[in-house]
Amino acid sequence: MNKGFCAKVWAWCVLGLASVTASAQNKVIDEVVWVVGDEAILKSDVEGERLNAQYEGRKFDGDPYCIIPEELAVQKLFMHQAELDSVIVSEPAVLGELERRTNWLIDQIGSKEKMEEYYNKTYTQIREMLRENIRSGMTVQKMQQKIMGDIRIVPADVRRYFSGLPQDSIPYVPTQVEVQIVTLEPKIPQEEIDRVKKALRDYTEQVTEGKIAFSTLARLYSEDEGSRRRGGELGFKGRGELVPEFANVAFNLQSPDKISKIVESEFGFHIIQLIEKRGDRINTRHILLKPKVEEKDMEAAIMRLDSVAKDIRNAKFSFDEAATYISQDKDTRNNHGLMANPKSGTARFEMQDLAQVSQEVAKTIEGLNVGEVSEPFTMINAKGKEICAIVKLKARIDGHKATITEDYQRLKSIVQAKLGEEKIQKWIKDKQKSTYVRINEDWVKCDFKYPGWVKK
Repeated sequence: MNKGFCAKVWAWCVLGLASVTASAQNKVIDEVVWVVGDEAILKSDVEGERLNAQYEGRKFDGDPYCIIPEELAVQKLFMHQAELDSVIVSEPAVLGELERRTNWLIDQIGSKEKMEEYYNKTYTQIREMLRENIRSGMTVQKMQQKIMGDIRIVPADVRRYFSGLPQDSIPYVPTQVEVQIVTLEPKIPQEEIDRVKKALRDYTEQVTEGKIAFSTLARLYSEDEGSRRRGGELGFKGRGELVPEFANVAFNLQSPDKISKIVESEFGFHIIQLIEKRGDRINTRHILLKPKVEEKDMEAAIMRLDSVAKDIRNAKFSFDEAATYISQDKDTRNNHGLMANPKSGTARFEMQDLAQVSQEVAKTIEGLNVGEVSEPFTMINAKGKEICAIVKLKARIDGHKATITEDYQRLKSIVQAKLGEEKIQKWIKDKQKSTYVRINEDWVKCDFKYPGWVKK
């Protein structure tokens, strides 16, 4: 499936909230500007989408009053076909995305109260509008997948595409690297663990005695930056979306009045408060504290990795062996320490992608030659823990124009995307011919992406 193209259509469908602000509606004398089939597109719909896109920083390649109504019209074509074909999306999937989207908005705007003020609507009203937008977006995405079907690409298709490209159109592949890593987590002294647990017990006692709200303590002390600003609230999650240790305790909570026991996970130590259960999903608050590494323990870990690096350079054992038998990075140690690019699923990183995974690793790799092992350094891992690491630059593939032999998978993805887009565009053009469309004369003088809206 063409993920890039699907994402584009998803953006059409979740541009924001239709008619999002009362202030916008007050400035717009509403009228029907488009009719697609038996569905109307209102001037307030367009204005609302424009304002929300403006807030989100979306740039339009042209007049938004031409682009937005066309995007809404395309959405209605897909939605109509989905209704005919009985294409539906699961409610848990909608609810999961609703929580992610709501939490993102709260983070961006600052609080629930500020979000209500910005949209001039209650929290419940905003969530309901978001829910419908998300359901529409997911439905369109699913309908799109059905239209595209299973696009099978064979090597001959890739060769044919590649051979037909003008020299100046051959994709350029930026410099890529393959990186191996060995990590050590410094030992946390028992005294530090006891300190963290005592703090969490104190928080539990304060909440239980009614001295302070759990959410207030979370805002003040939790070390989960993602939920801290929301008073520790995680939003509705399924069991599989939470680490097992956390889920096992959270899903056994029966009342918001009772705070959980202390839970240890790979992220640190938690206490949990139930907010609400809905079927197989749960909304909780938590406070996360992470035991701090003492400087002497960090230095001991660095010294050990320094010794390991020297032994590798002296050929006492290989980096692969060190990764397998010494590294504490569970994601890489079974693959000889080879890091995987989450974007591509391969071992190759463009430098900007590597920096998104770890700025420390990217900075260290830039100064290495192929086959060279770094000096030990400290970094923050994906779990938010400070660890020590050494890395090896396994390979560097210099920037180049794509070739079949070196970049087959990349070219295959391009061909797949091209065929998928062609299929979708043909479908839209065919639907235009059989769908009643009326556009207000004031809105018809646009350079549309799909000119078939205007019947000659």
